[in-house]
This record gives sequence, structure tokens and C-alpha cells, in this order.
Amino acid sequence: QSTRMYHQSKSAVYVVCYYIQSVVDDWIESYKTDRDSALLELINFFIHCSGCKGAVSSEMFRHMQNSEIIRKMTEEFDEDSGDYPLAMAGPVWKKFKLSLCEFIAVLVRQCQYSIIYDEYMMDTVISLLTGLSDSQVRAFRHTSTLAAMKLMTALVNVALNLSINLDNTQRQYETERNKSIGKRANERLELLLQKRKELQENQDEIENMMNAIFKGVFIHRYRDVIAEIRVVCIEEIGMWMKMYSEAFLNDSYLKYVGWTMYDKQGEVRLKCLTALQGLYYSRELNARLELFTSRFKDRIVSMTLDKEYDVAVQAIKLLTLVLSSDEILTAEDCESVYHLVYSAHRPVAVAAGEFLYKKLFSHHGPEDEGRPRRGRQCLNANLIRTTVLFFLESELHEHGAYLVDSLWDCASELLKDWESMISLLLDEPYPGEEALTDAQEAALIEIMLCAVRQTCECHPPTGRGPGKRVLTAKEKKTQLDDRTKITETFTVALPLLLAKYSVDPEKVTNLLRFPQYFDLEIYTTGRLEKHLDALLRQVRDVVEKHTDTDVLEACSMTFHALCNEEFTIYNRVDIVRSQMIDEQIDKFHRLLEDVLQEVCPDEDDAYQVLSTLKRITAFHNAHDLTKWDLFTSNYKLLNSGLQNGDMPEQVRTTDPGCTHYVILWHLAKVSEGSASKVQHTHTRPDLAFCMMCQRYLNSISTVVKEQAFTILCDALLIFSYQIVASGREALEPLVFSPDASLQSELINFILDHVFVDQDEDNDEAGKIEALHRRRNLLAAFCKLIIYNVVEMKTGADIFKQYMRYYNDYGDIIKETMSKARQIDKIQCAKTLILSLQQLFNEMLNDLGCNFDRSASAFCGIKELARRFSLTFGLDQIKTREAIAMLHKDGIEFAFKEPSPQGEGGPPLNLAFLDILSEFSSKLLRQDKKTVHLYLERFMTFQMALQRDDCWLPLISYRNSLQTGADDDTLSVISGMSSRSSTRSRKSKPTAASKRKLPEGTYALNHNSSIIFRVKLTSCFIVFSLCLALRGE
Repeated sequence: QSTRMYHQSKSAVYVVCYYIQSVVDDWIESYKTDRDSALLELINFFIHCSGCKGAVSSEMFRHMQNSEIIRKMTEEFDEDSGDYPLAMAGPVWKKFKLSLCEFIAVLVRQCQYSIIYDEYMMDTVISLLTGLSDSQVRAFRHTSTLAAMKLMTALVNVALNLSINLDNTQRQYETERNKSIGKRANERLELLLQKRKELQENQDEIENMMNAIFKGVFIHRYRDVIAEIRVVCIEEIGMWMKMYSEAFLNDSYLKYVGWTMYDKQGEVRLKCLTALQGLYYSRELNARLELFTSRFKDRIVSMTLDKEYDVAVQAIKLLTLVLSSDEILTAEDCESVYHLVYSAHRPVAVAAGEFLYKKLFSHHGPEDEGRPRRGRQCLNANLIRTTVLFFLESELHEHGAYLVDSLWDCASELLKDWESMISLLLDEPYPGEEALTDAQEAALIEIMLCAVRQTCECHPPTGRGPGKRVLTAKEKKTQLDDRTKITETFTVALPLLLAKYSVDPEKVTNLLRFPQYFDLEIYTTGRLEKHLDALLRQVRDVVEKHTDTDVLEACSMTFHALCNEEFTIYNRVDIVRSQMIDEQIDKFHRLLEDVLQEVCPDEDDAYQVLSTLKRITAFHNAHDLTKWDLFTSNYKLLNSGLQNGDMPEQVRTTDPGCTHYVILWHLAKVSEGSASKVQHTHTRPDLAFCMMCQRYLNSISTVVKEQAFTILCDALLIFSYQIVASGREALEPLVFSPDASLQSELINFILDHVFVDQDEDNDEAGKIEALHRRRNLLAAFCKLIIYNVVEMKTGADIFKQYMRYYNDYGDIIKETMSKARQIDKIQCAKTLILSLQQLFNEMLNDLGCNFDRSASAFCGIKELARRFSLTFGLDQIKTREAIAMLHKDGIEFAFKEPSPQGEGGPPLNLAFLDILSEFSSKLLRQDKKTVHLYLERFMTFQMALQRDDCWLPLISYRNSLQTGADDDTLSVISGMSSRSSTRSRKSKPTAASKRKLPEGTYALNHNSSIIFRVKLTSCFIVFSLCLALRGE
């Protein structure tokens, strides 16, 4: 029967709730017939739900205590597997848990009128569950705790019903007793009095049961070592306080939730917050939580910065509910939540946005009722002002998109009120109204732009959220409707806004980005061509007034957005664009001739040339200007910049960028043409331009050199062999590969301008900007290595800086090594060992040949070798050839230079073997033997017999090759060297001596010394004969 009940509960996945009801009804009938047998079924049911295969017999039930029964079941429990029903994953076991909880609730509900008061059934079940909850077996403890907590929840529901019935009975009794004597029914009073007494007795008995469960189970298990058990306890106590607040919503029970908020497990802290949310959500209960809030408020506020994002989100939502209590949260508490609207984690930011909206925007006074619905005096206009003030006070102006995205879910209607925003910017303030400041106007324009972008793109800004998603049909329709409204609104307002703020670069830059989100078809369908002409006039006027790069690029992108051949306005916009570019290029040619003819151009002429060149460069970035043939003029200006040192620095930095665009558009035109067109390209503007950039690397100005270096790296990458990929073999004549001198010049530039120490005179912002600029230079060159534009060995000069500049460039260098290994494992290994050799030679130049191997420079090279070794990973099969080649080059380098001490001394680079030993662990067993044989080709007989400290690198390296190798690779000579190594290590500890002796070395004691000498003499004789036979 118990097994049947267990499987019935388990199979609740496939049945409906009334089947559980049927099972409970059957059990109740069985209990009324034979309560001992029925209780035995229920006991075995809980035992089996724990995953225990044992069963309690009727004999055990009658004669053994609960503790003895539990001990017996523990002995029969299969603990080999940690799985049990509540711990197993999958939908079946999830439904099993739900069915178990439902079974307990139905059982109590069906027994609440009679059986639970018989002082037998509930006492037995509570005693059993209390004992199981104290078991050392996790399955027993977890299952019984869940059952006990659900039993407690069911009893709380019964107690609540009893309390309601008791109150009703008491009220009826008072009503009847207050009647006059003639109308009073004494029999009814006696019945009500008897009923009240019965209900009171039942309530007392239920309270005793609840106290037994609370003190016997909850008090011990809410701090259980298993997080899942603690979660069960906190979840249920939250239910009790919410269901029966009169009994449980007090500090005696709330303190357990407050204490558990400090739990180490995020899921437990999360459950505490969700339990409290159910309490704070009710205004009636909220008023009774003031003491708890004042005591644990600081903890809740700190949890908004929890390392678990889910916990942080729920903490913010809880504080949002706490806001309904006046003056509970201080200004400091609120500010700690405000800044989270700029969090990169979108759920946290959205929760903080809801908090901000409720705190600042949801309070409306009586004076707001009479406000107009539109215009600068409407309610939304006032709220928009508040948003702008908050944005400015946060001092994170560049994160306007994040602020808008945080408020989007709760305040999208406010952020889409374009009319109110435009009214605040264009309309004159009313008498007594404070006008927006310059900073507030700029902030409002930025917020308005971010809101337009969010409306049209329907996805969070970059860096927050998963990115674009597929929109539903309803969302697409809303998107189209909003875009239409945006176009109709800003088509009229944008020219007016540009006219008002045409001299302010920041405001104009943001305003010029609005046309990118327009539905251009509305210009024609809505007969709005006059507003298009006004917009084009304003943009053209902005181009004439400004020289700021951001403004000019925004103008260029505006024309690019409007010059869409799919729409009928294309011809109108193209004419204006062509006229404007014609004027700028004619002006540039005229000014250039005057400047080139002057020996020393004055500042006004140079400024005019620079301004015009900036405008042309900005438009050439997004528009094809090849028909104007700008290369010749730009090349003359570049050449003049080299010859004439008085040319302004900005001209020398802007002109290479413009020429670079000329080259790229020329390449695009050639790529679209035929192969014959490429072959008839006699001039190579790209080649001449690269040579010119190479000459600019020797410029005096650092800014000019860095600009030339970046453009040169990009050009080399574009015109490398990658250009002929994907069926573009016709472009092969355009391939340009840098020669050795150019590669050397590029790497020297990196060493001189990237791997330098920070300038201590700069402030923190200046240091960050300089580091960002140097990282870009390094990344530009590393791309040449990754795409085989330059030889991989040039990367040795970069790889050797890995440790020294790890904090600044470690990620770039590591990624470059990874990509290089994917291209050619062997060549990458040779490059790594070359970098170590270069560092070793530099150390010899600084310290001399008699350096101490404990010196920081040598230890630094060893540490770098260890880091290099870790980058090869754990798969020795894939890196087998590369590691072997690395050891080969290292051995050759170690014996390359003769000893400075003459014959008999160690080779100059012998200490490099100590560095090379860091890679021995990456060799396969059979490869260690091969490398060891290759090492012996460079060794003489005398080297094998040396025992001095200067020979320790050789001994250490040989030992590293013999560790884990086959026994037949060991020789008597290796045994001798190992013995001498052992003695030297005992005499003087060094960096190499700290390692444990390999298992393959000979450890000789005093008793075996005589045998060793005999064998050694024999080996000497044999070895001499071998030398004689070899003719040596």
C-alpha cells in the first residue's frame, strides 16, 4: 500500500489534482478502519519519497521508537548515489515535488475537521518528520524538511480558518447576548458558547502542532548546511507571515528572514527578498514592518550591489516597495540605487529605473491637475525637466542611452513625448518660468536622440542586453507607427532646431543624427519637400560654419542617409551635395596652389586649407569623391608637409586620412571593374602613399607619426594577399608586401612609442587616453602579424614584453600569440623561443657573462618562459612538433657561442638551458628521448663530467628530459651528472635547486659507493674504446 501511494504521488505528472484527492480520501477511509495500518502506509510513503528502498514493518512500528526506526532506515539507505527524488533534475521530478506538496496540503485539508485532532495521527507524523529532519542523511533531511514545512503551511491555513470562524462565532455570541431578554434565545447562546469553546480548543491544539514543527524543524533547518533546505524554510515562513499575519508577522519570526539575508548562497538571499516582497506589497502589512525595515534597511540597500545579479534586481524591487513608507529611505540610500540605472546588466538597470521613476516622477500634487496636456507647461514637460536634471547631476553624460533604456519599460510614454521636448527647446518661457540652461538644452537633445533611437531600433544600446531580437507582428506595427510619428514631428522641427543651435557643436552633432531614423517616403507622401529644402540649407550652413570633426562627420552621415536612390528625394539631395562638394574642392585647389607657392605660409592660409581639408575628409569617409581626383593634390600637400617643417601639425595629420579615403575608394572602383582595368593601372597611388607614410614615421611630431603609423598598417593590411581572396585574383597586381626595412621600421616604432613607461606628469584622464592610444597602435601592428602581412618572427619583439607590460597590453599580446599559433604552430614556437633568446642576450649585455642565476632579470625570463609554456595547453599531440622545434632552437642557441673562459669552460649561453627546461613538461615521453639524443650531439665527454655550479643548467635540463622517460634512455653518464647535481644542490641552494629530484636520477648512499666506483671504471674503459673506434 505504501509503495502504491509513493508511485501514485510520483506519477502525479500524468494525472490531475482530483486523483490526489481520491488517494487522500482512500487513505482517510483506511485510517478510520485501522489507523495503525494507515499510519504505517503514511510513514513508508515519506520514507520512500526520500529515495530509501527500505520499509518500516508493522513489528518495527509497534515496538521501536522513531529514532530506532530512522537508524534502521539509514542503514538500509543506498548512499552510493547522491541522487534522490528532490535532488534530481528534469520535468518529471519537478512535478513529483509539486505533487508531494499538493498531497500534504490535501491531506491536512481533508482531515482538518476531525482526524488531526485525535492526538494520534498528527503527533506521529510530526514526530517522524522531526526525527528525519535531524538525520545525517541529506535525502532524509531534505525531504522531511520540505514535508514538515508544507505541513506547517497547511496547518497555518487551518489556524487561519479557525481564527476567522472564532471571530465570527464571538461576534454572533455578542450580538445575541446584547439582545433584550425577551428576544434572546438561550439555546442559541449555549450553542454559540459551546462552538466557541470547541473552536478555541481546536485552535490551541493547532498552535501546539505549529509550535512543535517550528521549534523542532524550522529552528534547526533554516541554517542547514544545504542551501536548498534553507531555501525551503525561508520560502515557507514568508508564506506563513503573509497568510496569517496576526500570528506570524512580528519580530519573533521576521528576525529569521533578516538574519538569513546575510547567507553566503545567492539563492537563499534571493528567497529572502522575494518573501519580503510579498509582505511589503500589501499596504496593511507594510505598516507593521517599520521596526524590521529600520533594522535591516542597510543590508537591503547593500544587496543592490550583490554579486548575483538576480539578487541585486530583487533587492532594488524590494526597495521600490519600501518607498511607499514615508521617510524610511534616506537620500543616501536612494542615491546608491540611482546610479544603477547606468549598470551594464539590463535587469538591474531596469529595476533601478523603476525605482527612480517611482521616487521622482510618480508623485503628483493638486497643482498638477490643471496643467495642459501638451506644451512646455504640461505635466510631462515638468517630468522631462526632472529627467534632465538627474542626467546632469549624475555626471555620466556619455551614458544617456543607458538612462533612456533603464526608464523605457516604465516611462516610455514620457520619453516619446516629442512635442513637449521640442516645445521646451523652441518655445519662449512663460512669465515666471525658468528657462533651460545651455547644459540642460544639450542634455535634453541627447536624451531626445537616445529615445528616438530606442523607439526605431527596438533593442537596448550596445553593451547592454543580448542585442537585436526578432520582433513580433504587434511590435513591428508599433515600430512603424512610432517611426512615422517621429518623421512627421521632426521633419518640421529639425530645421528650426538646427537654425537655433547652429553654432553649438555638441547640440548640432546630436541634432544631425535624427534623419538617420526618418521614414524618407513621408517627405513625398506628406508633401513636405519644403521642409527637406530647409533641412538641406541648414546642414549646408553648418558645414560652412564648423570645422569640428564630429560635426562634419554628422553632416556627412546626414547626406548619406538622405541620398538613398530608393526614394524620390534622391535627386534633390544629390544636387545639393554635389554643389557643396564642388565648392569645397575648388576652394581647396585654389588655396593649395597659394600655399605651395609660398615659402612660409601664414596662419590664415594654413587654417583655410585645414578647414577645407577637414570638410572634404569628413565627406570622403561616407561618399565617393573619386570623380574629383583628389589624390594628386593631397599627395602634393603630403610631400610639402615633409619638405616644409612650418606646415601646421593638424594639416599633416588630416591630409593622410583624406588620402587614405582616396585610395580606398579607388580600390573599390577597381574591384568593381574588370581585370583589364586593373592591368591598365600604370600608376600605383597606393604604393606611393605607403612610401609617403613610411617617410612620415620619422616626423618630429608624435601625433603625426602615430597617425601615419596607423594608416600605414591599415593600408598594408588592405593591400596584402588577402585582397585576392574570394575570387578576386584580378587584383593581384595591387598586392603590396612590406620589405624587411619597412618591417624593421614598424617594429622599431612600436618599441619606441608603445612599450614605454607612463608619463607621471599627466593626470589620470591623460594617462588613460595615452594608454588607449598606445593600445590602438599595438593592435594595428599585431593585425599585420595575424594576417601574415609581416613575418611572424617580428612578433618576438612584442612577445618578450608580455610580462613587463602585462597590465597594459597582456590581452592583446596573448590573443596575438593564440592567433599566430593557429596559423603556424611551428613558426609561432620559433618566434617564442626567439623572444626569450633576445631577452637573454639583452641580459648578458647588461650583467655580463658571469651573472648570478638568482638575479631578477634571469628569473623574469624564466617566468616568461613558464607563461609561454602554459599557452600551449594540455593537448601535447597537437603541439608535439612545435614543442620539439622549440627545444631544437633552444639547444642550438645554448651551444652557439663558445666559452669566454676558453676551452673547458661552459658555453656563453649555457644558462639558457635552465630557461628551456620550462618547456620540458610539454614534451611527450618518446620526444624527450629524441631531444635528449639531440642534446648529446652538442655535448663533449668533459661536459658530462662537470659538477660545478656553472654547469647546473645543463644538468637540470637533462634531468627534465629524463623525468618520465623510458629507463633505457638513462646512461651511466646521466647517473653521474645526476649525482653531481645532487651534491651541488646540497652545497648551495639556487633557483634550480629548489626543484625535486626526478625519479630517474641515481641516489647513491655510502654503502653503494664502492660498487659505483667499480662500475664507473668499467664504463670509462668501454667509453674509451668506443671513442677509439669512432676515430676521435
